[in-house]
Amino acid sequence: QVQVVESGGGLVQPGGSLRLSCAASGNLFGTYVMAWYRQAPGKQRELVAYISSDGSTNYVDSMKGRFTISRDNAKNTVTLQMNSLKPEDTAVYYCHLNKVGNLYWGRGTQVTVSS
Repeated sequence: QVQVVESGGGLVQPGGSLRLSCAASGNLFGTYVMAWYRQAPGKQRELVAYISSDGSTNYVDSMKGRFTISRDNAKNTVTLQMNSLKPEDTAVYYCHLNKVGNLYWGRGTQVTVSS
């Protein structure tokens, strides 16, 4: 079984930064993709970015240049550095792990961007 746990959310002013972390544990032998999703109130959950085991990354266009995803394979962690935050970035951010088609979600961490 695999578990993923997020941390690092909170309240930040517009233009500020936050760093989210996700720790994965359990049967992680082999390769897997880790990603961040977010869900704003009244909206569907959407992909933010993902990173493969080899470090290749992909971002949703609206996050490019502001968000950076990275991972530490030795520690089974993934982070999301978020800069120049906007009120519309307010959402619950979820860590996601895809291992050979098996999908695992964290419980989410709230990010609120407000003055």
